[in-house]
Amino acid sequence: MAFDGLFTRAMANEIHTLVSGRITKIHQPNALEVVLHIRAGGSNKKLLFSIHPSYARVHFTEQSIENPAEPPMFCMLLRKHIEGGFIHAVQHDGSERILQLVIESKNEIGDPITRKLVIEIMGRHSNLLLLDAGNDKIIDSLKHLPPSLNSYRTVLPGQIYMAPPAQHKVNPYEVADQDIQAFFAEDKEPKDVVTHFAAFSPMQAAELLHRIKSQDVVTAFRQFTTEVASAAHPTYLESNGKIYYSPAHLTHLEGHVTNYPNLSELLDRVFFARAERDRVKQQAGDLERWLINEINKLKLKLKKLQKDFDRAANLDQFQLYGELLMANLYNFEKGVDFVDVANYYSETGEMVRIPVSPRKTPVENAQSYYTKYNKAKNALIMVQEQLDKTVNDIAYFEMLMQQVEQAAPADIEEIREELAEQGYLRLRASKKKKKPTKPTPEEFTSSTGIKISVGKNNKQNDFLTFKIAKRNEIWLHTKDIPGSHVVIHTTEPDEATLMEAAMLSAYFSKARESSSVPVDYTEIRHVKKPSGAKPGFVIYFEQRTLYVTPDEAKILSFKK
Repeated sequence: MAFDGLFTRAMANEIHTLVSGRITKIHQPNALEVVLHIRAGGSNKKLLFSIHPSYARVHFTEQSIENPAEPPMFCMLLRKHIEGGFIHAVQHDGSERILQLVIESKNEIGDPITRKLVIEIMGRHSNLLLLDAGNDKIIDSLKHLPPSLNSYRTVLPGQIYMAPPAQHKVNPYEVADQDIQAFFAEDKEPKDVVTHFAAFSPMQAAELLHRIKSQDVVTAFRQFTTEVASAAHPTYLESNGKIYYSPAHLTHLEGHVTNYPNLSELLDRVFFARAERDRVKQQAGDLERWLINEINKLKLKLKKLQKDFDRAANLDQFQLYGELLMANLYNFEKGVDFVDVANYYSETGEMVRIPVSPRKTPVENAQSYYTKYNKAKNALIMVQEQLDKTVNDIAYFEMLMQQVEQAAPADIEEIREELAEQGYLRLRASKKKKKPTKPTPEEFTSSTGIKISVGKNNKQNDFLTFKIAKRNEIWLHTKDIPGSHVVIHTTEPDEATLMEAAMLSAYFSKARESSSVPVDYTEIRHVKKPSGAKPGFVIYFEQRTLYVTPDEAKILSFKK
């Protein structure tokens, strides 16, 4: 899959509806993304620009992205130059992965100015630049490219903008019919198409070659490029564990196909969950590393405690030696290294060799074994307590790890707060004092219209189970697997809702990638929190078990 030149052309046509629209707000959620809020055609739209090395793209989005408390410098610059401005044109040369928005605005003293917002969608070389349209000078960009890194062009404020080097390929929308016929006169491979024609990715080249086999070459070529440019059939296809997306049907691939009404909804489906996960990694990278480190330390501690437990478990032998020595005090004298005595506890009465200290009397040797027995007995109790605590701590941190891996950016702060409340972490100092807010579990709606709530972290889990849910509503959780608390907000759910809630429970658990995941369900009144239990830990009874396989496409359809 690729956001190639053909896709860029189709997207340029889709966002052309923004012409004459007014930029009302500008946000920069992170170092790689910018969102323009635009009022156009009587409706509000959000246009997302991303220069992520793997997910570079531009499209409308309906998703909400959390913004930082302090806007970055590039965001402030965009607000200064283009906020309140009107989009005059959307420009695309027809083949490259470069889009330009020409924006007419006003400066601080009210004089008209024209700016260009340019996105270059080129993998790890992607960039977003603001230009002065009068002279094409770079005002600023998300990425700077000094001469030391690139001898062809410099991307720095004040420099004249130079487009990436041209590839000198044939524009598929300008090529003559006879040239198409001549090129395909011999059998071609996808790489031949990619090398000869601009804008094609290997996937789109493979699709074109597949169509040419059953049609006239020129007709197939024209129909395919027209279908792509008009985004006639935005397609999401899963085949052999891989995901493909295209503005046109992918007839050369077999798999599960989902069609979307437009390219933006398609890209939200393809990228949003991945991009969200990447935002979480940026925001919670240190938290993830800390949890991994703590889990590794606890697992090492567990091994040591298990060894101590095994050693302390010899207490029965210490007691036996002490009693046998007391029964044979007159059969050995001080100065020997060991003594052989009959084990009268054994049915056969076999001989047992007991190590003794030559410096101690028989009574002192017997008493030393009793002392070892008492120490081992006390140690066994303490080690068992430590073992139980360590096992519980590992389970707790692994549960938090699962929550971080599946969290939205807004959930991370609640996980930090929980760790601070438990005494594990110190919260970062913040310039602004945050008002305390109630945890907000995520809400879904079943196919039959029943509300389902999902806790994404322990604060949300406890709040959902013990504050929001009613005692006869249905509670679900993966069986013996770390995961979210799920509540169906009805006392008698239909079978479809129950299965969909179980699927949500499996999806928001450590078993997300598994099949036939066991999910327990019971009424809220049968769910209890033990005294002193950590956040998120509960016990429950009167449960039944369902087996489900998580399906991400279905999960997204449940979202409110």
